[in-house]
Amino acid sequence: MTDADGAGIMLEVAPPPGGPWSRPMRGELIEMVLHSRLLRGNHLSDPADRPLWVYLPPAYRAEPKRRLPTIYLLQGFSGQIDQWRTRRPLRPTAVELFDELFSQPGVPPCLLVFVDCWTSLGGSQFLDSPGTGRYHSYLCDEVVAAVDASFRTLAHHDHRAVAGKSSGGYGAMVSALLRPDLFGSLASHAGDALFEFCYLPEFPEVVRQLRDHYQGSYANFWTDFRSRPALSQSHDFPLVDAWGMAACYSAAADGTPELPFDEGTGVMRPEVWQRWLEWDPVRLIAARPDAARSLRGVYLEGGRHDEYHLDVGAGAVAAALLELGVAEVRLELFEGGHRDIEYRYPIALRYLAEILSS
Repeated sequence: MTDADGAGIMLEVAPPPGGPWSRPMRGELIEMVLHSRLLRGNHLSDPADRPLWVYLPPAYRAEPKRRLPTIYLLQGFSGQIDQWRTRRPLRPTAVELFDELFSQPGVPPCLLVFVDCWTSLGGSQFLDSPGTGRYHSYLCDEVVAAVDASFRTLAHHDHRAVAGKSSGGYGAMVSALLRPDLFGSLASHAGDALFEFCYLPEFPEVVRQLRDHYQGSYANFWTDFRSRPALSQSHDFPLVDAWGMAACYSAAADGTPELPFDEGTGVMRPEVWQRWLEWDPVRLIAARPDAARSLRGVYLEGGRHDEYHLDVGAGAVAAALLELGVAEVRLELFEGGHRDIEYRYPIALRYLAEILSS
């Protein structure tokens, strides 16, 4: 095409011309949909058909008879699968970081599986709950089985790991502790742990915001929240987060979230809070010592200025594992907070790749 004066300004229908818009993949990203039976009829009426991505490193095509280890990647609260392609200013996307890592000759090749466990409340904590759906079973019984049936994997817990950040890091810890038959190693980037530090500080803020803006009523909050762009008010996140966690940790049999505090007064409900604490990875390690001891490799980290004190939680998890005699525990604390830490992911993935390939 030329301009009206014939000056030769050219337009071409073509893909983006490389960096910084996109970077050629040396591996391959396969995008699929898994038609879940276990997620049908969930309490939130969220979709049962879920996107599922599998990254194949260059070695997968180059060595067509070779089977490879697999790492399952879980997202944080409110995450959905397409956010792995989100580009932060002047940085590569997470997918580009992973492709760069597994294109290096010294890194043992692995398949990466991107799992979507989003819910309309923000997340599932990768648990089975009447308040959200059967997301733990979905991951363990449907996703893992489908991947092993469709790709050349080393289908054994010694060669399978789970990793994630924030709620995804929590999901990695709880999945490995609940299903040691499937996952032999894990990586948690600032995963939810030591609940009295990461969740309790949020509760009085919830009470305050309900009091000041919503006449003490969560119903009023949800009516307002759904009438405008999500998370457009500064007080939205603690309200969404507390309710979403209650839907995962302490929902009633009919699916109604039960808060661990009175939303009007802030007074704790000890019996409900205890239900939350039973899902704390620090306590879960003590409750499932054999599962913890079966772990071949554990990578834990957090920013020294994490806004939810999840660096402290990572240290508590590491201490609990070491006390049980788990030998291969790596704890890293870095300068940073809770957000924009995707550049840390390849460190953990390389660690896991070496463990899974041994």
